[in-house]
Amino acid sequence: MTSDRPTGTTSTGVVRAGTDGSRDRDRTRQAVLESAHRLLAERGTRVSVAEIASDAGVSKSGLLHHFPSKDELLLAVVEHGLAAFTDEVLRHVDLAENRPGKVLRAYVRTLCGGSEQAMELFAPSSHWTGLMSVPGIAAVVAEDAEHWRTLFARDGLPEDRTLVVRHAAEGLAAAAGMPPYLDERELAVARDALLALAEPA
Repeated sequence: MTSDRPTGTTSTGVVRAGTDGSRDRDRTRQAVLESAHRLLAERGTRVSVAEIASDAGVSKSGLLHHFPSKDELLLAVVEHGLAAFTDEVLRHVDLAENRPGKVLRAYVRTLCGGSEQAMELFAPSSHWTGLMSVPGIAAVVAEDAEHWRTLFARDGLPEDRTLVVRHAAEGLAAAAGMPPYLDERELAVARDALLALAEPA
């Protein structure tokens, strides 16, 4: 008779699922990516694989089973972060808005108070500079940039207005990380102004 309950823990600290002792690979991978993302934001690229593994509750060898090198882990963190950001923006699309600018308005809502996690992507930090030198990351970021250009080009608003509103929203997300300079009321005022600009003329 089998059970769906976790039955123990491996030597790497990974929870075993079921009686066959198989690892919950997705959960382990997710835990490593979340730890790596947080520690990178706190300490930059000098954070070690061993520190990430310890924070995620797995051994270094357990981490390296999923990510054979630090560079591959960092690349996966960036891919995961960019995909999560895209998903977050698309969750903020209001399908009832049957007019141009739906994606741009969702972008503004996401970055101007709708998602703390998304806002952190634009928080003042130097760790992105170090990451761009990791093999493969510049190409992934360039591909993500083209993806957003395509989404906004199909969104139905003039390019000049889209560029101004989009990058203003990113600037507000960054400024929100410095509370003395932008409080919640001011963020709400700026968000409403950007949402108005993201409406069809």
